[in-house]
Amino acid sequence: MLLKILNSNNKNTILRILLYRRNSTSFTSISNFKWNLSPEKSHGNKNTESGEGLINQSVKKSNKNNSEFLKKSLAFASMFALALFSTTVQAYCESDLYEAEKKQRRLFLAAKKNFQEEIKRLSKSKNFDINQRHSLGWTALHVAVINKNLDAVKALLENGANPNLGDEFINVNAMSKKLSMNPLQVLYEREDEFSDRLNTRATFKGFTALHYAVLTDNIELIKILLDAGADPLIENELGHRPYEYCADDNVKKLLEGYEKIAKEKKEEKLREERRKFPLEERIRQSIIGQEGAIQTVCSVIRRKENGWIDEEHPLVFLFLGSSGIGKTELAKQIAKYLHSDKSKTHFIRIDMSEYQEKHEVAKFIGAPPGYVGHQEGGILTEALSKAPNAVVLFDEVDKAHTDVLTIMLQLFDEGRLTDGKGKTIDCKDAIFIMTSNLASDEIADHAVMLREEAAKQSHEDEKEDNIVISKQFKNNVVKPILKRHFKRDEFLGRINEFVYFLPFSKSELIQLVKRELEFWAKRAKDKHGMTIEWDRKALDFLVNGYDINYGARSIKYEVERRVVNQIAVAHEYGLIENGSHLLVTADLPPNQEEELNLVKSESNNNQLKRSNNYDIRLKKVIKKNNHEPIYEDINLRINSFGKYFVTK
Repeated sequence: MLLKILNSNNKNTILRILLYRRNSTSFTSISNFKWNLSPEKSHGNKNTESGEGLINQSVKKSNKNNSEFLKKSLAFASMFALALFSTTVQAYCESDLYEAEKKQRRLFLAAKKNFQEEIKRLSKSKNFDINQRHSLGWTALHVAVINKNLDAVKALLENGANPNLGDEFINVNAMSKKLSMNPLQVLYEREDEFSDRLNTRATFKGFTALHYAVLTDNIELIKILLDAGADPLIENELGHRPYEYCADDNVKKLLEGYEKIAKEKKEEKLREERRKFPLEERIRQSIIGQEGAIQTVCSVIRRKENGWIDEEHPLVFLFLGSSGIGKTELAKQIAKYLHSDKSKTHFIRIDMSEYQEKHEVAKFIGAPPGYVGHQEGGILTEALSKAPNAVVLFDEVDKAHTDVLTIMLQLFDEGRLTDGKGKTIDCKDAIFIMTSNLASDEIADHAVMLREEAAKQSHEDEKEDNIVISKQFKNNVVKPILKRHFKRDEFLGRINEFVYFLPFSKSELIQLVKRELEFWAKRAKDKHGMTIEWDRKALDFLVNGYDINYGARSIKYEVERRVVNQIAVAHEYGLIENGSHLLVTADLPPNQEEELNLVKSESNNNQLKRSNNYDIRLKKVIKKNNHEPIYEDINLRINSFGKYFVTK
């Protein structure tokens, strides 16, 4: 142990470890190490005698002078190690870290022993955090509450303690594994510094001060916390509110009243936020275009929020359109809007391409008793049992087996689902969204034709963006395709809204290109310190990479191929360096207006032809004081394999 101290560079860390273990046997042996190495024999210590015997054996093999020198060297090393140890201890005790830890210990002790004046004195200290946590996760307020120390609770709340902070302590075994501690040590600290009246195997993660107060059945303590702003609606890690731990009727009545008030305030706050920042505006921040789809979905969601829907049946949408045009993203935004901080657990995405076989039904709702995997439950049923009001996305529903569709029919019709164990799950408050690529080509062709007609009538881009799919087209073209595939009218009859996603217009494509360039410009700035700008020529050129079949993904890939690849090659060959300023431009053909025509053409496989003579060009911008910037060409060309190379 002494050799480790001498060889270590981080004396502070080692010293803290030793101090934390100062009552252990190892610490005592280190403190007494000077006597083990002393040249004076200590007859009462067997280890010392054996050590002295070894030294004497080595002395006999040498002359007398060497023996004396060896003994003196050992004695000097012992004194030097002890001096170094004492100096480090003193330095630590004088450090700010030691003072902070000392104040923390005093705070938790004052909360445990109900020392109100000590809490007030500590709170006046400079940079003192009244909400600091114990190494095992609880706060001083949790300690004061569980020990029914009313004076300490009042003092902590008056000095800024947050009553809504959750305990991070799980249980003894889980915390010992998480912190790599001995379970007995965790148990000792929990009982000695927190409370010895709690079950050591129970889970307490997420318990607020109000949860602990309810466990004490102290109604005065509960009132103090509620008046100080404790939220009775906060759930712990297991999803339980404080009310669910009530045993006293008076406490139940008190919490019921406060819960009602809290719910009203929360709903009013949400309504105010939604009035200031409606769902349409939130969605437009993430999705470009699709104005018709957004308006259709938002109108239904707004009805649901205000109670103007059939509560006996869940809402069901079918999103139709080609890939990469925002169907999945819109579903995510709905979940984020409705469930905010719980959007991750309340958004369930199921890829229906995984349920193409009949036996996959068991994976969907769980295997029946007697079959393999019976105890595991189904993917959908398990998720809905935890979040019955979730937003559920069935991606590419047209790929699912008909038996799976039969299960979904029951789900959409009655708003309930029975799993393999026979347990019925009520999910009438859920929102079910299906996506499909069925009739995507017909929808795209029709939208392009409508945009072409709108462009002839007016040169304004707004006319092209605001086209509407006619009811006649939906009934005569789209619905027959859906019926032929699903082969059942009752399934389609359970769908509340058919939402149509259209190909992007020219103005929307420009926005997509800008968004991609802004993403890579930020990435270049953060990682390489480069500044990237672009002009209208670059935007017009990159728009040509749009493919109706792949939607926004085709724009993403085009920017990566034409812009990012060039920058990477130029950086690799030293044509640009970290901190460079670049301009992205393009060589455009003279008939650019014809090149930007996005009408589908069978001869070019839905994608515009482009001559290799026209491409994105990079220019290095050199700015001088009080002078116009100088643009230096970066000579790169693309070969027939799509790879860029340096030219002279």
